[in-house]
Amino acid sequence: MPPHPQPQQTRTPPGPASLDGEHPAVGPLRTRLRQAVSEGLAERIREDEQYGRPPLDYHARRSLAEKLAGDAADAYANEELAHPSGAGLPPDDVERQVITSVLDEIFGMGGLQPLLANEDIENINVNGYDRVFVRYSDGRRAQMPPVATSDDELIDLVRSLAARAGVEERRFDRGSPGVNVELPDGSRLFAVMAVTGRPSVSIRRHRFSQVTLARLRQLGTIDSGLEALLGALVRARFNMLIVGGTAIGKTTMLRGLASAIPPHERLITIEDNFELGLDRDPQHPDTVALQAREPNVEGEGAISQADLVRWALRMSPDRVIVGEVRGSELIPMANAMTQGNDGSMATVHASDSRGAFTKLATYAAQSPERLGLEATNLLIASAVHFVIHLAEARDDKTRVVSSIREVVGADDKQIVSNEVYRPDPTGRAVPGVPLRTETVERLTEVGFDPDVLERPEGWWNP
Repeated sequence: MPPHPQPQQTRTPPGPASLDGEHPAVGPLRTRLRQAVSEGLAERIREDEQYGRPPLDYHARRSLAEKLAGDAADAYANEELAHPSGAGLPPDDVERQVITSVLDEIFGMGGLQPLLANEDIENINVNGYDRVFVRYSDGRRAQMPPVATSDDELIDLVRSLAARAGVEERRFDRGSPGVNVELPDGSRLFAVMAVTGRPSVSIRRHRFSQVTLARLRQLGTIDSGLEALLGALVRARFNMLIVGGTAIGKTTMLRGLASAIPPHERLITIEDNFELGLDRDPQHPDTVALQAREPNVEGEGAISQADLVRWALRMSPDRVIVGEVRGSELIPMANAMTQGNDGSMATVHASDSRGAFTKLATYAAQSPERLGLEATNLLIASAVHFVIHLAEARDDKTRVVSSIREVVGADDKQIVSNEVYRPDPTGRAVPGVPLRTETVERLTEVGFDPDVLERPEGWWNP
């Protein structure tokens, strides 16, 4: 008589789909899958860098993550069968639901998604998974619910976002505790770990990925007179610096100025992290966007913005646009502006329009060329034609153009400039010192009406 077969444990047969938390195994399984996928992807990135292999593209990473998740689910089931924990095994459909949600979390925005989906939120700051603060476009601030269940989960989320950002893999671990990436919606994320008590994430939103000078006028950033002047400055190919404090709208202003560039011109944009997005703007079909590259795990392979500026000059540009000048790229950028690439633009952090010159001199002194102050001033005076300063209006939270300086020349240890637009009592720019005659003539040639300068109170309230 054949022996009776021994009873075997099997997975719970498929049943109606369950929500997270309805089955006691969901929590442990989710933790296991998240850890396995995050560690597996991170290990693959390290191996690719170590052996010089090209990084996986998005679809290959997603396929690898699906395999890692499936293997981890099988391992969890085998362990539960061998050593029951009391949580039991989830039904097959619940297991699939957990796998899908973990993959969506890792390859999506996770707990950040609700905040990123709110178009009124402008800045997001996370000081640990449960201390989340936002600033709205109208200046309001608020504390929000947690974006993860632990600091480790927050680190895993940032790591997964960094792993698939842009054209370069970006590490986020104790060996590389800071990471700067562009999110799919164009937002800019910067995160740090290990050098802080808890992981910190800062996200700067760009509500207007494509903006025109007319739109900036509608938003109250400029008036109709400034709209006419700035458009003419672009068409007349004057070199411009956009300056201001952090998160004041310099990139948005740069996009607005770029909207006045004729579509047939060839643009090369240079950034530390992709943010401008002019290469995705149908109004600029002949645009190449370059991004600086961080060193690999051996400390090699770094490509700086200064390197990219030099490369850009070999790419037949009509204009070179640097997202942010903040170091050694100043000298090659200034050289580019004086070598036939008129109409180039860049942004610089500075507290006022005059302070931009001091900031540039500091960068020049710290550059490999180690230019002295007099040589620096001569270079800047020959390269930069106008400095446009952005600030918050004094009577509300509107970000406005508050000052415009026309560079006249250099006098030994200082740059000579005229504040052709100065802040009025509200902080908004109104006509100040007259433009030079030769400047007005050059602007008139591209269709500018000098009469717009004859209204000393500006055109903010026509």
